[in-house]
Amino acid sequence: MAEAREDAISPPPARRPGRLADTEHVAIDEAGRVVLPVRFRKALGMQGRTELVASLEGDAVRLRTVEAALERLRAIARRRRREDGNVVDAFIAGRRAEAGRE
Repeated sequence: MAEAREDAISPPPARRPGRLADTEHVAIDEAGRVVLPVRFRKALGMQGRTELVASLEGDAVRLRTVEAALERLRAIARRRRREDGNVVDAFIAGRRAEAGRE
């Protein structure tokens, strides 16, 4: 008969009435591992091993899929893109102008 491991993560407490639908109680084991609830993994389309990007935001840790993190960066780049042309072209033009002044 197998013995229970001392470092096993205990199950989360039963759902309490009035608990937010998008929150779950999770635990961190001694090695720093967190198990995401299956309903979260399903909602994000995660299957098997999935690489995530973690960021510290104030007093919270945010986990994003790599695809979601890349899309966030793309959105930031789109907002910062110059409306008058390509950023790379503007950089090259600036360098050429600088070289012409030397």
